[in-house]
Amino acid sequence: MHFPDRLEKAIGEIGEIITGKCLDQQKKWFAVKVFERDQKVADQLALTPEEQSRINGIIEAMEQEMDDDSESIITNERYNSISRITADSVVKAGIGSLTGSDRIDRIITNRWLGLPIFAVVMWAVYYISIQTVGAWGTDWANDTFFGEWVPEWVGGLLESANCAPWLESLIQDGVIAGVGAVLGFLPQMAVLFLCLGILEDCGYMARVAFIMDRIFRKFGLSGKSFIPMLVSMGCGVPGIMATRTIENEKDRRMTIMTTTFIPCGAKTPIIALIAGAFFPENSWVAPGAYFIGVGAIILSGLILKKTAMFSGDPTPFVMELPIYHVPAWKNVIIHAWERCKAFVQKAGTVIFVSSALIWFLSSYNWKVDSVEQNDSMLASIGNVAAPVFQPLGWGEWKPTMATITGLIAKENVVGTFGVLYADGSSGEEAEEEPAETQEMSPAGQELQASLEGASEEAAAEEAAAEEEEDEDAEIRGNRGPPGPGGSLHVPERLLLHDFQPSLRPLLCRHEPSEGK
Repeated sequence: MHFPDRLEKAIGEIGEIITGKCLDQQKKWFAVKVFERDQKVADQLALTPEEQSRINGIIEAMEQEMDDDSESIITNERYNSISRITADSVVKAGIGSLTGSDRIDRIITNRWLGLPIFAVVMWAVYYISIQTVGAWGTDWANDTFFGEWVPEWVGGLLESANCAPWLESLIQDGVIAGVGAVLGFLPQMAVLFLCLGILEDCGYMARVAFIMDRIFRKFGLSGKSFIPMLVSMGCGVPGIMATRTIENEKDRRMTIMTTTFIPCGAKTPIIALIAGAFFPENSWVAPGAYFIGVGAIILSGLILKKTAMFSGDPTPFVMELPIYHVPAWKNVIIHAWERCKAFVQKAGTVIFVSSALIWFLSSYNWKVDSVEQNDSMLASIGNVAAPVFQPLGWGEWKPTMATITGLIAKENVVGTFGVLYADGSSGEEAEEEPAETQEMSPAGQELQASLEGASEEAAAEEAAAEEEEDEDAEIRGNRGPPGPGGSLHVPERLLLHDFQPSLRPLLCRHEPSEGK
């Protein structure tokens, strides 16, 4: 095989250095393998340090001249040689005309347009799945299906079965609130997986791997690392398993360590929750999480590349780009179904048990007495760990416990929020509200109204009868001495009005700071 003149010259110089260390008929083959930095061949030739230094200088000069690594240079020239042979021996219709895929690739894989196009495509995917179509399904699932239909239907069944109150609270406030909060995001995830399935099946994601290879190579990774990262968008576990296709051990280990930075299906509900709650009008938050993950991978690769364990050149990336075609909808639906099925299975097992446990810990204290959330076992545990998260901006026990339960499964964060905030309160309002404005029990409100009405009648009688008012004042000033006949004369209108301040604390849940 004949290489370009400048490459043949470099290989010839290496051949002169290794003369005498191999057969003359095999000299060029050994020179090419040494140029590719094949360590086994170099060990077989037993090169001296001086010879190795001269060869490295030749290789580095050629790499700089051709703007590529030595192994990729040889690989590309071999493919170019194959292309020349097939061009001379194969006759095709329309020689010189580009196919439709080639025309599209001139734009999609362009050095300068490739990345902006990829950013716009991912923005569109997340906009459709998180902000619009998927959000409509999630709103209906959370507000109507799990917010009205399921609680009413289950509540009717429990009521007809004369279910115990604690069991009804466990099912309604624990299981349905926790699992329902997670499954409510299933429409968004289904739309996201459908969009990704379409991109994979039409052939675009293969082009993305080619585009990212140029960037990843500068930070110690190759385009092969993007394939596991693409798989990790569904789940990190199969993404890590997909690294088995990477031959180089260093690249494989680095990919395993960095691939889980990509937001997976478990993190999607959390991203959707934050984007919908705090940035409902901003369509860049959800795709921004994806690109932050890619940035974390690049930064981590740059750091790891500086260590002795991961130093060295990445392996060349050779991939056949498929022809663009209309997606096979059966494959797309199966792709989305498998990922959604795994999500639902986790919600029905791990999150089901976690929600029930969170409900129990947030409803009982250490003596297993039913209490308010702020006095529960979960609150006491969360208050101990809360200061650790204070620098991050949440020093309250509820988000702290949601973060800790996320160690079991990322979806648990949403499920825990669903259980702890099922009543729509943050748990701090009752502590900050003044005592005199605390809520009264229904009986206390009714009795207070009757007492106030009696007070108003007493005031009206007081304005109409000054003589009786004087007599009342005299009696208040002389409560002890009895009247004639040994009895104490007390007007009828005095009792209810004067004793009202002493009755109110018994009718309210909280004693007022100041009586009327």
